[in-house]
Amino acid sequence: MTMTNAPSGTIRAALRYPDFRYLLSALAVSQVGDWLYNLALVVLVYDRTHSAVWAGLTTAARVVPVVVLGPVGGVLADRFDRRRIMIICDLARVALMLLLAAVAAAGLPIALAPLIAAAATAAAAPYMPCVAAVTPRVVDDADLPGANAARSAVSGASIILGPALGGVLLFLGSPAAAFAANALTFGLSALAVLAIKDRGVFATRRSAPGPVADSPAGLFSAGLFRGMLGELAEGAAALRQHPAALRLIGADIMCSFLYGTQTVLLLLVARQTGLGAQGYGYLFAAIGAGGLAGTALAGRASRSSRPHLVQASALACAGLPTLLLAITHWPLAAVVLTGLTGLGAILVEILTDTMLQRTLDEDVFGRAYGLALPASIAGIVIGSAVAPVLASLLGASGALVAIGGAVLAYTTLILRGGTVRDEQRTAAATAAAVVPPRPSDETVMLPVPWNPYVRMGRPGDATVVLPRQAVADAPLAR
Repeated sequence: MTMTNAPSGTIRAALRYPDFRYLLSALAVSQVGDWLYNLALVVLVYDRTHSAVWAGLTTAARVVPVVVLGPVGGVLADRFDRRRIMIICDLARVALMLLLAAVAAAGLPIALAPLIAAAATAAAAPYMPCVAAVTPRVVDDADLPGANAARSAVSGASIILGPALGGVLLFLGSPAAAFAANALTFGLSALAVLAIKDRGVFATRRSAPGPVADSPAGLFSAGLFRGMLGELAEGAAALRQHPAALRLIGADIMCSFLYGTQTVLLLLVARQTGLGAQGYGYLFAAIGAGGLAGTALAGRASRSSRPHLVQASALACAGLPTLLLAITHWPLAAVVLTGLTGLGAILVEILTDTMLQRTLDEDVFGRAYGLALPASIAGIVIGSAVAPVLASLLGASGALVAIGGAVLAYTTLILRGGTVRDEQRTAAATAAAVVPPRPSDETVMLPVPWNPYVRMGRPGDATVVLPRQAVADAPLAR
């Protein structure tokens, strides 16, 4: 089966679109570079300091800015041309990776390494909200689940390929070579973004004309942070208007929390099942394999006439195997069950992204996504902190039961929360209650040019009522 006749909603169908292929390529090379340099960064810091504390602080320096600055990145993604934002993000990271290579090669103070890593993460804060906002514009709505599945598949593959390439570079050269290679990946990412021909897919309706919106210097103007909190509040308000989307964001956070606990508890599972020290790696590889399998199911899952059942089933696929791991002593069963948690988690992630893209107004999408993504990442951090406490209080099996039970309890919330159709009916009723302006002797109703990038709307949105005298006084088009 070729891409031209692939079923809608699949990864193959999404790859039919040239602009999406460029966007996905940009994401792929930059994410492979991220995981490549993460390994080299920890090795560099540990070799210089021989301190696990320093290594941990360096890893935290790469995570904390995402949680703290993610909402700010969402504001930028809504305020400025996204093409320019993505290229600036890539070029900033090229410069920072070259600086980090200089720290490694020239023996500069190692304290610079976590600072540069934090700056690189901060520079990337607007990137993912931009990618998520542009994706619905470069593929048809029917193929949107496949596009999101492709993005998730790229993320999963990067976790495997990035450290592998980093290990090869460390074996053949030094951390400096890995950092230089990462700089190259960001340069290639910028070129892939530039290759997207339709610049309109990057435009934001909030971009104002003038030097602030049209030049990179505008990013650093004093007016940038004017009303920042108000804009973040608008993003939060947009999420609150869609309870079904909020429930799915909660499900995604639960899956992230589960993953965070797995970073600790799978060590105990590997010992419990007799897999040994290397079994920890096998179990995490199973999570990745399950995730890749989940991307293949995303298209079919998104076409279900009962989305709330699909959402609940995906989350249950992550929670129920976690419960069963508490009583599992057979190595193969542990690998299969762990793989199922990865499958369920990736389906939840894809369904969440697709729902947000389909339901949120594009004017506020970046800010809303900039709140949802850091919340999901924070779930990983919280899970990794809670797991040791639960294990010490309840033992490994008790901790698995508690965490799996919490995930399944949230599944019941999705089932009780209603369907997307309920929300759409509520929105339709609200829209019907709004009385639009009516034409009169003093006014005239004119059509509004169709915007191909607005995929959802009401028939009433196609007209606008203007004062008749203002229309009469307007100059004729030439």
